[in-house]
This record gives sequence, structure tokens and C-alpha cells, in this order.
Amino acid sequence: MIVLAILFAAFIALVQGRAYMRETQAEAATPPLGQRLNVNGVDVHAYVTGQGPDLVMLHGASGNLRDFTLGFANRLSDRYRVILFDRPGLGWTGRPKGHGGAWNNNAESPLEQAALLQAAADQLGVTNPIVLGHSFGGIVALAWGLRRPDDTAALVLVSAVSEPWPGDLGWTYGVFGSKIGGALIVPLITAFVPQRMITDSITSIFTPQSAPEGYADHINAGLTLRRESTRANAQQVNALRPHVVDMKKNYGNLHMPIEAVHGDADTIVPLTVHAQILMGDVPDGILTVLSGQGHMPQHTAPDAVEAAIERAATRAGLR
Repeated sequence: MIVLAILFAAFIALVQGRAYMRETQAEAATPPLGQRLNVNGVDVHAYVTGQGPDLVMLHGASGNLRDFTLGFANRLSDRYRVILFDRPGLGWTGRPKGHGGAWNNNAESPLEQAALLQAAADQLGVTNPIVLGHSFGGIVALAWGLRRPDDTAALVLVSAVSEPWPGDLGWTYGVFGSKIGGALIVPLITAFVPQRMITDSITSIFTPQSAPEGYADHINAGLTLRRESTRANAQQVNALRPHVVDMKKNYGNLHMPIEAVHGDADTIVPLTVHAQILMGDVPDGILTVLSGQGHMPQHTAPDAVEAAIERAATRAGLR
């Protein structure tokens, strides 16, 4: 029995040590691009570029703000002040007090995430922004609008989560988002997940299109595979649906212009479950359906997403 206990302790030490090593390598390879703001004791990573009306962009699950810096932000910086944030627990943004830790599975709601990022935006002097959200970032963009309806010029929702969905999200989110799974299973993922699984995951996110050249290295999935980031991502996704149910009741209060851009081949956040239904819930929404496009149109159909931003700016009186 004593021998088994010693072997188990040695295995745990090996896993945690290897996880720490891989986290250190990922962080060294992918340092912060912008500035780290202190918001009530929480580090919030922000990247700002360009001049013009404020345009805030929020990334999806398992990502970071680098998703927008592989060309897309540069398309807009001649006409907008583009503000990118890492969402809580992802990239280089920390988690608010009461969230995080190996045995704490308390997830930040979309409204809590919006509150943290709005406080960071206040430090940057952001006023009346257009707020773009991709995927999970879309529900945070909707929360942003609900919290500040009179200081949000418009919303642009790209492949965005917006409505309650049927069924579950798969066993991995449940396991990784649980206390036991977060403490015991997540370190194994951080320590030993092979590169092939990362490549396959990126391929599935972009299907039926392909990821742009250099995407995997640029965004560095190793940041998301850090123990705390993996836990944060799983917890936020796993706990999301009840928050969406509650938020949906107030969508009628979103009187700002809303532009939704969604591919009809998106199997991750399906068009018919989210954007199509949302258009009946908001007073001033316009939906652009992209034929044959999957989940990542900011990379695979950037002209269409850029055009939606321009329409939002015009409808909001910023152009």
C-alpha cells in the first residue's frame, strides 16, 4: 500500500512537472502582444491599434485575441481604433476573484465577463463602441450590449452563440469543467496531449474551409492548453446554457443595430439554432448568411465580416 502511494505521488509530480514545463514553453513562445491592465486586481490583456470610432473585438472559446491579429485587425485599423481583449482565463487575462483554481469550477458568466472587459475598456477611454463577438465571444458581446445599452453603438455577431441549444456539448466539457476533472484530468491533457490532436482540432473548427497558413503557430494552442486556461474554457462553456436562457428574456432591450454574419455550413454554432432565431428576438437585427462557410469567416470570408462592420457603423451613425 505504501509503495502504491509513493508511485502515485511520483506520477502526480511527473504530470504536474511536465504540465508546468509545457506551459512555460507556450508562454515564452507567445508573450503578450499589448498591454496588461489591472482591473480590480485582475490582469486584463488588451491590444489596441488604429484610429477612428472604437471597435471592440472578442474572441471565441479555446482562443485568444491573436485570432484577430493574423491580418483581420489590420484590415480595419485605417478606419477604426481596434481594441482586442483576451477573455477571462484565456490568453493573458486572469480570472476574477472567486473563479479559478484546481478545485474551483465556478465559471464566469457572460455578464461577468462583459463587466470585467468593460472596466478595462473604461481605462482605455473606450466610448460608444461597436462590439464584435465571434462564437463564445458573441454571447459576451450580447452581454456587453445588455449591460450598457446606451453606450454601445452596435453589435456585430460572427458565428455567434446567442440562443439556448438542444442537447449537451459532449463529455469533455463536463469532465474538464468539473472539480475532480479539472484537478486530476486537465493536468494530463496539458502534459501529454499530442500535436496531432491539436492539428485535428483546428481542422475541425475551420471545416469545410482550411485554416490560413501559420494559424496554429500564430494563435499557439499551447496557451489554451495551460491548466488554468483549459479549466476556464471548459467551465465557461459547460455552465453557459442557463445564462443564455436568462439573457434571451432581455434581448428585446437591445435597440442598437445588430449585424449577424453566419455560415450555413457551421456545425459548431449552427445557423438555424442561433442567428436565425436571434433575428426574431432583437428589434434591429440584420442577418447575412454565408453560403458554404463554416465557423471561422473572419479568416475564410473576411470581406463579408468587414462589410458587416461597415454597415453597423453606418447604421449607428458613425459613418
